[in-house]
Amino acid sequence: MELTRLIVKGGVISPGELREVVTMAADLGLDSISFGSRQDIIFPKGFKTLDKEKMGKHHFVFPDEKSGNNIVSSYVSTDIFRNTNWLTGNRFLYILEQFKEQPTLKVNITDPKQQLVPLFTGHLNFIASEHEDYWYLYIRLPKWQRMEVYPVLIYSWDIATFYYEIERIVAEESIGIDMIFSLVSEVLDTNNRTIDKPLNVPFYPFPYYEGMNRMGIDQYWLGLYWRNNLYDLDFLKEMCDLCFDCKIGKISITPWKSFIVKGIPKERKLEWEKFLGKKGINVRHSLLELNWHLPVAMEWALNLKTFLVRTLDQFDISTYGLTFGLSEYNRDGHYFTSIVVEKNELPKDLESIKLRDTYNVLFAKNFDPNTREYIVHSQDIDKLELPNILIELSKKYFDELGNSIAETTETTQKKEKPQLDIYQCQECLTTYNSEYGDVDQGIAKGVLFANLPETYCCSLCESPKSNFKILEAVEH
Repeated sequence: MELTRLIVKGGVISPGELREVVTMAADLGLDSISFGSRQDIIFPKGFKTLDKEKMGKHHFVFPDEKSGNNIVSSYVSTDIFRNTNWLTGNRFLYILEQFKEQPTLKVNITDPKQQLVPLFTGHLNFIASEHEDYWYLYIRLPKWQRMEVYPVLIYSWDIATFYYEIERIVAEESIGIDMIFSLVSEVLDTNNRTIDKPLNVPFYPFPYYEGMNRMGIDQYWLGLYWRNNLYDLDFLKEMCDLCFDCKIGKISITPWKSFIVKGIPKERKLEWEKFLGKKGINVRHSLLELNWHLPVAMEWALNLKTFLVRTLDQFDISTYGLTFGLSEYNRDGHYFTSIVVEKNELPKDLESIKLRDTYNVLFAKNFDPNTREYIVHSQDIDKLELPNILIELSKKYFDELGNSIAETTETTQKKEKPQLDIYQCQECLTTYNSEYGDVDQGIAKGVLFANLPETYCCSLCESPKSNFKILEAVEH
């Protein structure tokens, strides 16, 4: 089923623009909108073509059109999750601003130190390096069998110029990376830099991105997730008004069918909480629910996710750090979750017979989707067998995670570095590491958890000190 999409460059939209979109959707008789995996807005059903005047500057892609791909960016993660030091939210906005024309290829512009936004799901993937304002470029064009790395680092302010030149070249002929490099170098005079070391993408657990969370000393960020990905227009309209009132300039869409509002002033936090309460909004879904990636508006996927989440919940299984994806069978697909459940296609001649669906289960090498290598674990599995397989894979993940931690610990001990204590909040899984302290709350480096004041609370969700459990013991 083809749906109407609204391109939201980099997943960043102002409250004013979102309010216009909500009004348009309401005028067409809709009561909700959805979010897509490329941080775009999806109109779930029956969206009629609007006249040009009403559409204004908004870029719609209708079901019969193939034009237009959204730029995915990890702007949404800046200031709230770990990030490359030099890469600020404003840097992202300036780079996105350089893209004046709608790209025909998929572009990703991301920070490798965050886990919320996938790095390699574009045709052109710009990934920040350690060098200020320089980016790796990983290319996998539609007909290519594998991904190639561009031979030089690209300067921030050349990203859009680079993109348009590559788009122009590949539109004319099917060529490889060496030829692209040669042709682009001939035409463009850009501020490149040699690659002095390969891209290192560290594996971090998937972050918890829901609820009201602390951001710096005097602000909060709010993550909102709707189980069915149908976001109520009346709620969104009032929320945009509240953003205006609080002088919040940007709303960020995630690839996980959710959105984040950053920069809620501390003194307005209670007002936001009252607003959410009055609207009956749940902001504490189980972590089990938040790490799933589903195709938009596919009932089988939503039903299967509900079944699997409930079953895992009954078995009290932890999936912290893992991500799951549901997909129709697609060997050309670029998955970005740790574990993928594929639904097999029924042979055409058997479609009339009521056969049960079967599934394949794949997992990423080391359970890290950034390896881009998937291993087939099980094939042609019945739905009722899936929970046991997911439980088995979750256990495998934690077993292997333990081994890698043990190896690191041994290496650390060989270097005779003392191991400091790490405690974890049981509510949102934020860690307190005495090696770093807690700058936001004025706690210096080296202060052991046991020596923190009893009034200490989680810097993210504000749970009390008593809610923390030890992860690693101190070496004496």
